[in-house]
Amino acid sequence: MEWQKKNILIIGMARSGISSAKLCSRLGAKVKIQDMKTREELIPTLEEEMNLLERMGIELILGEDPEPIIKTQDLIVLSPGVPTDLEFIQKAKQMNIPVWSEIELGYALCPCPVVAITGTNGKTTTTTLVGEIMKAYNPNTYVVGNIGTPFTDKVEKIKSDDFVVAEISSFQLETIHTFKPKVSAILNITPDHLNRHKTYENYISAKERIFENQDSSDYCILNEDDDICRKMKEKVRAQIIPFSRKKELNEGVFVKGDEIYIKWNHLNVGICKTSELQILGEHNIENALAAVAITICLGVPIEIIKKILISFKGVEHRIEYVDTIDGVQYFNDSKATNVDAAIIGIKAMKRPIVLIGGGMDKGADFTDWINMFPDKVKHLILIGETSDTIIQTAHKKGFFNITKASSLKEAVMLAKEIAESGDCVLLSPACASWDMFKSYEERGDLFKQAVYALKG
Repeated sequence: MEWQKKNILIIGMARSGISSAKLCSRLGAKVKIQDMKTREELIPTLEEEMNLLERMGIELILGEDPEPIIKTQDLIVLSPGVPTDLEFIQKAKQMNIPVWSEIELGYALCPCPVVAITGTNGKTTTTTLVGEIMKAYNPNTYVVGNIGTPFTDKVEKIKSDDFVVAEISSFQLETIHTFKPKVSAILNITPDHLNRHKTYENYISAKERIFENQDSSDYCILNEDDDICRKMKEKVRAQIIPFSRKKELNEGVFVKGDEIYIKWNHLNVGICKTSELQILGEHNIENALAAVAITICLGVPIEIIKKILISFKGVEHRIEYVDTIDGVQYFNDSKATNVDAAIIGIKAMKRPIVLIGGGMDKGADFTDWINMFPDKVKHLILIGETSDTIIQTAHKKGFFNITKASSLKEAVMLAKEIAESGDCVLLSPACASWDMFKSYEERGDLFKQAVYALKG
């Protein structure tokens, strides 16, 4: 695409939107960035950024609907949080104006191979682990996407012999066009973001877009233990490398006895024992299997993969050990923003749990989560807008040891009063954070601060 003098509209003043606007401006485009929040609403957090954008010649359209100007645009770039069913986006498509995700914009300018990782759970851990393995193999590896660093923030630095490892959300995949990763991976699929996608089928279809442009020169990593991932095989044109925690495979990456094992191409070898992994839980064995499958098809030597696998300690906010106070262990699992992720957190705990949950309502059914409570959760402390819904579901399932808290700080203090030596306190909300916090990271950071404050 020729960028000089093109009219480009960026929708959303979030991190990726701001990064996209700056990139397009540096490429010589005439850029506008729009957000439904007013300037006054954005000033507390984005005043410096707004001033910088305006100094770059980028026009800010704030607190206004962008529909009147879309007909003059050559390209519209959406931030991931912007729903694709908005009326002005539908009108833009009817006028054949391209509507891209920030990931598509980054990809359009990227000269090197891209690894793209999606799934309902485990994306961040797997992306981070793959990033560490690839950096040990090639230090010029960039880890971008839904993990927190916009693709567009790094793409100008990337050279043809580098690597990109990208965590990709369903929101980002909704508006790709030419995006064609060298390696795609779908870790698992369970219901999530149904408030955005409306149906489970729409959510699955969005995830499947990660491999839609791949061909036989590419690779697709699929979870053999996941029914929906297994059904995707017939739609994939890339070379498939399956992984399985539950059964030995004729070809792929799997657990053999207690060993992570590869049987693929010319390889027929064990890498390490599952007990050597420092990351807790069966789900992290699956994440490790996926990481191995991704990196072997990129030619990474077995010795490098093993070294990073057994030294990797996980990611912040995902079953992260915080501290032990008066014999009680505290774990930060703020990244458990859906029911299935929160179930994984409960399964990973070896002690009786005082559980802190609740948050923004994404239309989830909490039954399966509460079904995990017997013999595991001794008390539930709830925060956020889903509290009453969770209480109703819990009461129907016969669980009544529940307390509501008005803040996360209060929840931590209540947990300290309830927990006894030998217990653990687990923040694993099963909900998004946006009703009370800017992000799950902020929620996790505040939890850790509250825990540390218990020590004075």
